[in-house]
Amino acid sequence: MFSGIVETIGTVQAVRDVAGGRRLTVDCGLVADDAVAGASIAINGACLTVCLIDKPRLEFDVISETLAKSTLGRIRVGDRVNLERSLKVGDRIDGHFVQGHVDATAALSRRRVSQSEHVLWFRVPQEVAGHIIPKGSIAISGVSLTIAEVKQSEFSVALIPTTLESTILGGLREGDPVNIETDILVRTILHTLHGLQRAGGITASALKDQGYL
Repeated sequence: MFSGIVETIGTVQAVRDVAGGRRLTVDCGLVADDAVAGASIAINGACLTVCLIDKPRLEFDVISETLAKSTLGRIRVGDRVNLERSLKVGDRIDGHFVQGHVDATAALSRRRVSQSEHVLWFRVPQEVAGHIIPKGSIAISGVSLTIAEVKQSEFSVALIPTTLESTILGGLREGDPVNIETDILVRTILHTLHGLQRAGGITASALKDQGYL
C-alpha cells in the first residue's frame, strides 16, 4: 500500500527481457537506502518487488500483464520514473490509499498554464471513465491528485509547483501516456451497486445488508 506521495525521481539504467516479462534496473537514489530483497516499491504507480540490490541501483521483475496494462511496457533506458516506498504502520497518509495496481493508461490531451494555475487534462479509456468523479482522488503515474473536472472521457487535475518539480508530471507532453489508478473506495462502491443491480435491484434492504444504511 502507498500514499501517492513521490519520494524521488529515479532513472532507468537497463531493460532486458526475461522469462515471463522483463527485468528493470533503476537508479533509485534515496529510495534504495533501506531497500531489502522482497520490498515493494511503486515505479510510476505500479507496485514492483525488489529482486536484486546494488545500491543505489535496484532490479525489478515486471510480469507480462503489468507490461501490457501500464506504461512500463514502453519504458526505455534513460527514462525518468516516479518512486515511492510502501507505507509502514504508523506512517502519515498525506495523499490517499494507493494500491499500486494500475487500472489503465491515459494520455495527456492538453495543458492549460496561467499565472494562477497549471492544469493538465487527460483522456481515459471508457472502461475506467465511470470511476472518475469530480473532487475524487486519483493516482497518475503514482502521484496522488484531486480530480478537478470531468468531461465525458476526459478529466483535469491542477498541479502545484512542488508536484511539477518533484515528479515526472511536469515534463509531460501532449500525447504522453501515464498510469492511472482510480480510487479504491469508488471502485468498491460501484462494484457493490452493480452486483446488487444484477441480483434484483438496489433497494434500501439490499443496501442495509451491505452495510450502507
